[in-house]
Amino acid sequence: MGTLKSPHSTSQNWTDCLPVCKNTGIGFSTNQIYREDGNPQEEHGYEDCSCHFKFNESFYWYSVFDGHEGKMAADFCCQRMTAEIYFSKLLDKSGNIVDKSDEEVKEFLSQAFATVEEGYMQSIADLLAERTSLICDIPNGLSQYEAYKKVPHIVQSINKLNDELSSGTAAAVALIYDKKLYVANVGNCRVLLCQTDPNSVLKVVQLSVDHDLKNEDELLRLSHLGINAENLRKSSRLGNQENTRCLGNYSVKGGYKDYEDLSSALQEPITAQPDIHGGITLDESSRFLLLMSAGLYKSIAEATGTDQVNKYIAQCVVDQFREQATLTGVAQAVVDKAVRLHHDWYMSNSLNNSCSPKREDITLVLRNFNFPLPNAITTPTTPSVTFNPIVAENTISSRSSTMKSDVVSSTSTTVKTSDSSSTRDSDEGDDPVDPDQKIEAYVDFSDFYSNFNKAKKDGTLPKGLDL
Repeated sequence: MGTLKSPHSTSQNWTDCLPVCKNTGIGFSTNQIYREDGNPQEEHGYEDCSCHFKFNESFYWYSVFDGHEGKMAADFCCQRMTAEIYFSKLLDKSGNIVDKSDEEVKEFLSQAFATVEEGYMQSIADLLAERTSLICDIPNGLSQYEAYKKVPHIVQSINKLNDELSSGTAAAVALIYDKKLYVANVGNCRVLLCQTDPNSVLKVVQLSVDHDLKNEDELLRLSHLGINAENLRKSSRLGNQENTRCLGNYSVKGGYKDYEDLSSALQEPITAQPDIHGGITLDESSRFLLLMSAGLYKSIAEATGTDQVNKYIAQCVVDQFREQATLTGVAQAVVDKAVRLHHDWYMSNSLNNSCSPKREDITLVLRNFNFPLPNAITTPTTPSVTFNPIVAENTISSRSSTMKSDVVSSTSTTVKTSDSSSTRDSDEGDDPVDPDQKIEAYVDFSDFYSNFNKAKKDGTLPKGLDL
């Protein structure tokens, strides 16, 4: 399936019939509460969604949606965003890509976010109308406590609707269009691109922007709307969520005046406008792409204390490329490592009550371009490889494309194909491919062909076996 759904879900989506990208692996883990008795327990249902589609050889689509307060917004936005891309004007009637400039593609992505946001808000109109009707049924002049005493069933229904109206999602999407990469995001999902430089150093570039209260650009934006930025610096949440941008969540948009920290804003402070980067040319230096929900990098950062979590994740991916036989195996192994690290960290620190006894949902989408997977089943056309790369980390700020680097290790990456013009190292051993590109036989079929020819001559060859 192209869209990653809850491991407990049996529902079908229209996207299930879309062609998936087979160069992709998915890893995930449901959220966890750490109980004293050691038994696993989920705090809530799995709220992430993701997809990985190939529409043609030059048109790919990937996404991760990190839902909160239920999965309603994440499900809707994942499906609707895919529809916006699939039925777009980026393809002509024959299914071929249309020549577009980088700015035109980025504008298209921006409009897709706006359309999905508008569509989601329209989809909850009935919930808003129902809530308004229930509010009108509460006798005038009652305080919230008095209303709960006199008409508890109405108050409970309103609270349930408020929970549904609070459903929102962070989102990170990646579009590969005509060998160029475009990335857009709202909230704190991340997109990392790993490339090698001329010195075979594997560099990790964060193409997304974390829209949270640690982002000074976002604090500046909110202060221009009349919100006290100093107060926000002391907080970890904005309204009922931690992100400064998201899709959905009517409560902090149309209902932002109900929150003390948002009520001073001159207009809706939480926006669905994405940060967009691209187009980045994808060439032989491009190794792999990662899209992840915040649960992955937060769990690792919390458990290890590292301030270079992107680099840590990239190194984990590289390590698993050595060990696993499939891309899904690579992605899932990275997620499993994050889960173990966080659990062990909590267990070793739980006695001093210094950490929260839970972890959020984790989703990782891995798109491989040309990084070697040596344990995969090989074919005669599979490149032979040796590798053990350096990993460095770069980041792109929301205000410019300035990058920063930091080296992790000190080895190199080499990729060699079976092209006859390529060279090989002296310690590689004899090449099993002769100059005319034929491989020496390793099974003797002479007895088979002798018996085959004899049966054919005698007329006893089974029907349908004549070659």
